Order: sequence, then C-alpha cells, then structure tokens
Amino acid sequence: MIYFLPKSFVAFLFLILTVILVDGCRRPQPAATRKPPVAAKPTPPKTTPTKPKPVPPTIIVNPVDTVETEIELAGPVPPKREFRAAWIATVDNIDWPSKKGLPVADQQREIIEMFDQQQQMGLNAVVVQIRSAADAFYARSSEPWSEWLTGQQGLAPEPFYDPLEFMIEQAHQRGMEFHAWFNLDRATFSKTASIAPSNIIYRKPEWILEYGGRKLFNLGIPAVRSYIAGIVANVVREYDVDGIHFDDYFYPYTVPGQVLRDDSTYQVNSYPGMKKADWRRDNVTRLVKELRDSIRANKPWVKFGISPFGIWKNQSNDPEGSATNGGQSYYDLYADTRKWVRDSLVDYIVPQVYFSSEFGRVPYKTLVEWWTRNAGRSHLYIGQGAYRVGRGSERDPGWGRVTEFPNQMRFNRQQAVVQGSVFFSAKSLKTNPLSIRDSLQNNFYRYPALLPTMPWLDSIPPLPPHDLKAADTPEGIELFWQQPTVARDGDAPTSYVVYRFEGRRPRLQLHDPRFIVARCIGGTTTRYVDKTADPKKRYVYVVTALDQLQNESKEAVVQVR
Repeated sequence: MIYFLPKSFVAFLFLILTVILVDGCRRPQPAATRKPPVAAKPTPPKTTPTKPKPVPPTIIVNPVDTVETEIELAGPVPPKREFRAAWIATVDNIDWPSKKGLPVADQQREIIEMFDQQQQMGLNAVVVQIRSAADAFYARSSEPWSEWLTGQQGLAPEPFYDPLEFMIEQAHQRGMEFHAWFNLDRATFSKTASIAPSNIIYRKPEWILEYGGRKLFNLGIPAVRSYIAGIVANVVREYDVDGIHFDDYFYPYTVPGQVLRDDSTYQVNSYPGMKKADWRRDNVTRLVKELRDSIRANKPWVKFGISPFGIWKNQSNDPEGSATNGGQSYYDLYADTRKWVRDSLVDYIVPQVYFSSEFGRVPYKTLVEWWTRNAGRSHLYIGQGAYRVGRGSERDPGWGRVTEFPNQMRFNRQQAVVQGSVFFSAKSLKTNPLSIRDSLQNNFYRYPALLPTMPWLDSIPPLPPHDLKAADTPEGIELFWQQPTVARDGDAPTSYVVYRFEGRRPRLQLHDPRFIVARCIGGTTTRYVDKTADPKKRYVYVVTALDQLQNESKEAVVQVR
C-alpha cells in the first residue's frame, strides 16, 4: 500500500527545500556570467572539445523529514543509482512550449516551472526534443528555427535567446543531466506545416521521400546519414549536453495504402543479392554507428541512447523473440534494436513498454523481462507510458487501475538489469493522473539517486575532498573542505555528496541514499551548512566528490561533538 503525505505538509517541506537550496551550498567566487546573445545563426566553427563549464553553486537536499536515524531505517534499501527522467516533447507543442509563438518570458517561465516540478519529484535527468522535423530549438544550427517555438519556421525568438543553452543551464543548476533528443526521419511534420525557404527539402530535394502526408529523409542515401550525423555532431561540439537521444522513428510506421518509394536508391546503394528489407535495416544500423562514432570523436564522455518501439520480434517470428503479439521494430521499422545493444552501438536503450500488465498481446512484465535478458552491456531504462495512466479500456483495462503504475515501478526495481525509467511525457507527470507524480515523489523517488555509471566511458573516479572540517554556527553545522586536484584522467569534481550519520561511531553506509543530506553542485562549491542538525546530537559527516559521469571518490570524514 502507498501512503501519501498531506498536501499542506508537502508544501511546507518544499518551502524548506527552497530556502536551503538558495543558501546551503556556497563557493567562494561569484558564478560566471552568460555570454551575450548573437543575432543570427553562425556557421558552427571547428572547436576543440572542452569539459563543461562550471555551474552556479546550488544545493540539492532531502526534505528534513527524510533525514532519519539509523535505527529508523528499516525495510529494503532504495537504489543509490538510478536514471530518472521525463521526455519533454516539443513537436506539435505536446509538452513545451505550451503553444506556438509564446512570448520568450513565458517560454522560459514554463521550462523553469517544469524543471522545478521534476526536480521536486526526484528526477535527475531531462530528455528534451530539440529537433522535431529538420528544425532547431537552438541558435547554433544550420537548420531553421522551429515553428513550434516562434510560430513560423525560420523565425528567431524575439527578444533573442538560445533555448537550448538556457535549458542546459537550468537543468545543470538543478543537478539534472540534459539529454538532447532528435527526431531523425522527418523533414516536415504535416502538409500544413510552416516551412522556411532554407529547409532541407528545398536545398536537397533528391534526399526526400513523401509518405503519409510527410516528407521524410531517405536513409538509404549515404550523404543523408552523414548529414544527420553532422547535425548531431554540431550540437555535441557547441553545447554542454550530457547525452544524445533518438526515439523510435527510423523508417516510418506503416500507413495503409501508402508505399515508400525508395526503389531507385535500393538499386544504386544495395549489395548484390541483398533483400530490400535487409538493406533498410542495414541503413539504420549504419546510421546508428555513424552517430555513435561522431559523438565519440567530438566528446567521448557524452552518452548516446535510443528509445525504440518495445518489441524487437515476436516469438512467433523468431524463437529468440519475446512472448508477445504486436508490432515489431525489426520488421515494421527496420530497426534491429537487439543488434545495437549486442554490438555496443548505444550506451543506453529505453524500450517503449507502453502496455499494462493486463494487456494480453503484450504484457508489461513479459516484455520487460525479455529486455533484461537481451540488453547486453548497454544500460536498460524502461520507457513508461505515463500518458496512458487512468485510461483503461476494454482492450487494455489495466491502465484504469490505480495499482498498475506503482506495480510496474516495483517490478522494475526487482530486476537488477533495469537501471531506471523515462516517462512519456512531462505533461502527464504534471497533470498527475491517478496520483502518479505523488507516488514518485513520496514513495519511489522519495530519496535521491545518483546516475548509473558507465565505466566504458569513464571508470576513473575523482580524487576525494581534503581538509574537511566542521563547526557549530548559529545557522547550523557548517562543513567546509578543499577542492581536490584533478584525477589522473584530467577530470575535476563537478559536485559533492554530503552524507550524515548519527552517533559517535556509526556504520558508514554509503550505499544507502537515505543518509544523503545534500548534493553541492559545482566543483568549487566547497561549503555546506546543515540547518537541520539537532544541536544536542553527535554526528559523523562524509563528503565525496563526483565527476562528470558521476564516478564517486573515496570519502572524507569528520566527526561533530
């Protein structure tokens, strides 16, 4: 059974969190100022990749009621590392901005409110769609501004700002990773779409196929794949993104009565004797590999993930497929998703398992369990159908039950291979059907979680903080320490984790996130004031350092009283 805190009490805790967030962690020098905006989209320069710039000092804390004594910590230990994210869809203004042409101040207010709410409910990453249909939600792009931002494709925001730069800064200030989400197959979204004269359909009409009322990229042309990889590489070079993300759109979903006319491309670019379906799958795999290689060549620490349709193959078509009866990414979208994880072409995969446990053709648990056996080295996060919660039907009644969503989350936690969830989409978390946001905030995500590490990208932890000291002050117990030097891979800390244990000689249970009282954002944020400490109690504090990929250092320890 799930118990929810009264709304008034939750509001009180959030008020405390906000006050501490402003003043808990500090660093000695002022935050860096933003660069002034430019008026036009420049041609992306060739730059040498550098590690991310520091962010303003911030504190992420547990609400005071969750800082409990060791005696009170009963029950299973929640995961210390877990990927917790939401998709923020911009196409057709699904999640953000709320409408086309929204004033810049309102665009920024909406994203701040969204990030604040997601941070409050325990998320540690956002996946934001920055390219919806050969367009851009960012300034430093060769493609035109998105119509879903300003109301007209190619029209810059006024007053000018760079939405991507703004969102990255806001996410990082909250200790959240920013994953840039690209749609790769659409050149136009609909027949009524706003299309700028600089759109790729006019510059390279030979690259375009028409299907289902949309103009799509012909992925069988090598130059098209290189163009898409180049678009991604430009964002990796120019922006401080933590990850690159693609959805399930490669070749299009079938439209009755429509034919994708890529025969001439197939004749020119296929190998002798290669079937057309195999050729299309090979095109997609080549594109995925080219994307992976372009990211690695520019910033090797940036993560690469894809969220495909949930079913690879049904068991009826292949004994190694899942015991399901639904659409198949392998045959329908020409996406060999299992090959990508087996060949380590992606760092993480997020299969869209938008089915309830009662859906007979594709039961949720059956499909998740299949992925746990087939994810390879890649991290496995589950794409959760939050938009379906509360919408039960005769065909799939499970979504109408208040128990379905929490039961899916519990099942995920029981699978060691499942390392997180991504929710579609942000709007559904905001509207809170059947109290799913409350369930996350007060139960599953009540305690903080660091992000899962990826040792194939970086396995070297930062050096620990040194000269950790503590002092009683009128504000509370003040901790201060010295920033460590860079680790042997050249990485400096990007944040610090503060643990608190009660007693003279407590067990230091660093695996248990219930003892985390704060996370100080910024490598030079080397002071923290614990305003929730009881002046009559003895404590042991532990401070560790995290690097860009959240490898954790050895601990620095100090005893108080």
